[in-house]
Amino acid sequence: MSRSEPKPTGFRKVVTLLQEETGGIHPRLIALNAALSFLPRHYAQRARARLFSRAGFRIGDGTRIVAPPRINGGSDLFSKLVVGQDCVIEADCVFDLGERITLGDRVTLSPGVMILTSTHELDIREHRAGPVQLSPVTIEHGAWLGARAIILPGVTVGAGAIVNPGSVVNKDVLPQTRVGGSPAMQLEVLKSNETAAP
Repeated sequence: MSRSEPKPTGFRKVVTLLQEETGGIHPRLIALNAALSFLPRHYAQRARARLFSRAGFRIGDGTRIVAPPRINGGSDLFSKLVVGQDCVIEADCVFDLGERITLGDRVTLSPGVMILTSTHELDIREHRAGPVQLSPVTIEHGAWLGARAIILPGVTVGAGAIVNPGSVVNKDVLPQTRVGGSPAMQLEVLKSNETAAP
């Protein structure tokens, strides 16, 4: 708020405070999570994906969701998750939907994968976390993210790439490569028909 703008008072102050404090509450997401709580983990994976789709997320045919991911984001978060066909989303994944997350077809997210689309600008020394910055994340067709991998805002993971478990990916990953470490670095180039476990 600039110095020239008057501070809200009375009723307007209460409304502003309520908007700030309840802006992250999504009744449709709460209802979805309540419905999903009746499905046991590791079972009804396709039914879970259909419920996500009916709630308003774009989920491709054949996708399986082992357990509901933790989701946060702004008021339009339902438009910001796009999942292709025949993907697998394992348990304990986290989607930060401040900006769009796009998963291509046949993407596999191992347990605990975290995909972030928001960060902060560097600010003054008394408060380093400055204004929020948002950048979309894209995981292209056939990529495989290992357990507990973290994908940072603005990253594209190329088609057929593998991200080793526990890696922190802060820059784009080329197609058909394996990366690992913190920060993740390219470890090898994969042949298009090569199979390998992360």
